[in-house]
Amino acid sequence: MLSHARIWAAIDELATAQNLSPSGLARRAGLDPTTFNRSKRKAGDGRPRWPSTESISKILEATGTDIGQFLGLVPRRAEVDTPFLRMPILGLAQAGSGGFFDDGGFPAGTGWDEIDLPGTGDNVFALQVTGDSMLPVYRNGDKIIVARDAECRKGDRVVVRTREGEVMAKVLLRRTTRVIELESLNKDHPNRTFSPGDIDWMARILWASQ
Repeated sequence: MLSHARIWAAIDELATAQNLSPSGLARRAGLDPTTFNRSKRKAGDGRPRWPSTESISKILEATGTDIGQFLGLVPRRAEVDTPFLRMPILGLAQAGSGGFFDDGGFPAGTGWDEIDLPGTGDNVFALQVTGDSMLPVYRNGDKIIVARDAECRKGDRVVVRTREGEVMAKVLLRRTTRVIELESLNKDHPNRTFSPGDIDWMARILWASQ
């Protein structure tokens, strides 16, 4: 299966084969020298970003490489610098029911499926979005990766589970010893305010499927 990391690695391999840096490869193809920079390989929210088909087409033309040769440069998963972690995944609506989290708020039970996630981490799991309450940021069927141990700061997108079992994805507006204010991603849904004692756990959203 192709992945973001493996395609970027193939671009790096093509540059090396031409005795070029990724920036040099971009220049030879008439692209902006920063096209293949590390900073361009993730979106602003941390999600992996695919290189454009136009940029790939231009570097293939500039180096006389056909698509078959390029795909031959795609490394096996084990050779990619970014490791993959088997991640438990659960429907967001299910997360509000009992049996899927232990007393500490971490994944438990046997009802979880699994997906592959680039990178490693502790107390990280996936939730699958259902419905339209998180539009336009997250659509029905999108998978979001959340980290229970990650620090949640103002402006972060977070998943919150209340002690009543309600689970929601919001933007953290304010968090003090007295109040937690959350902004709705979908403007058709109201913002929410809780006291810290009302919250079972809060996890920062690290990544979302596209």
